Amino acid sequence: MSPFDLQRDAFGRWVLVLADGTRHSPVTALRAYPVSAPDQGVALMDGEGHELHWVPDLSALAPALQATLREALDEREFLPQILRLDTVSSLVTPSTWSVQTDRGATQFMLKGEEDIRRLTGTVLLINDANGVQYMIRDLAAMDKHSRKLLDRFL
Repeated sequence: MSPFDLQRDAFGRWVLVLADGTRHSPVTALRAYPVSAPDQGVALMDGEGHELHWVPDLSALAPALQATLREALDEREFLPQILRLDTVSSLVTPSTWSVQTDRGATQFMLKGEEDIRRLTGTVLLINDANGVQYMIRDLAAMDKHSRKLLDRFL
């Protein structure tokens, strides 16, 4: 038997059911390290911010429970991953970027080079003019055109 279950109530809120049958609602799923280790360390929190259950490794869960927990995480997080840069309006900032993300095509404005942060050797975090954050998970894996455009800003 699983140490917990995660389900929705009649109002669409997430409910945590522990192995002893205790129910907690509403709950929120939070990643401890959303960029560097997205599948390691997920906390299920109550409405006051108290941790109710800790999941050390998502991949250790049964596939159905893993999918449900990922759905709960995706509802709370919005960190689109840039897969490709199509065009950049100008090689100086501010500039408008047209990109392909894991959530579809979009455009955003980059105010300055300081809005591109290198988190690790290959991971970049880009903040647009509206405060939305985009991630490039592996700079080295991007196509040549995208890397060439990015190199002008790094």
